Amino acid sequence: MKLLFLVSAGGAIGAALRFLTYQLFAGSIVARDGPAFPWATMTINVAGSFLMGLATVTILERFEASAELRAFVMAGILGGFTTFSAFSLDVFDLFANRSLVAVAGYIAGSVVLSIAALFAGVALARWTLT
Repeated sequence: MKLLFLVSAGGAIGAALRFLTYQLFAGSIVARDGPAFPWATMTINVAGSFLMGLATVTILERFEASAELRAFVMAGILGGFTTFSAFSLDVFDLFANRSLVAVAGYIAGSVVLSIAALFAGVALARWTLT
């Protein structure tokens, strides 16, 4: 129960940081004058993946931090900020422990199936709600 609370608290922080990042981009010159490109999302995904890399080394390898700190920072804050960081960590783990075929399959499967699932969800909602 303690870990669940820590993940939830960290997730709230991460979600707030994600929201604030979107707000920063919404008022920027990029949002007003630039092409319709998801700069905020890309920034969040890249920053979250970078921070997950830092956390992996500092929290897991260097300091062998407690399960509580790992849950709060990695699953909570970074998971709330972006789940792409968790995806990136999964790719890293697969790369370190398995073949490139597994890495490529996970990347392609995750991206293609997630996008296909989004389209399927949109289609189902439009079909049932119209």
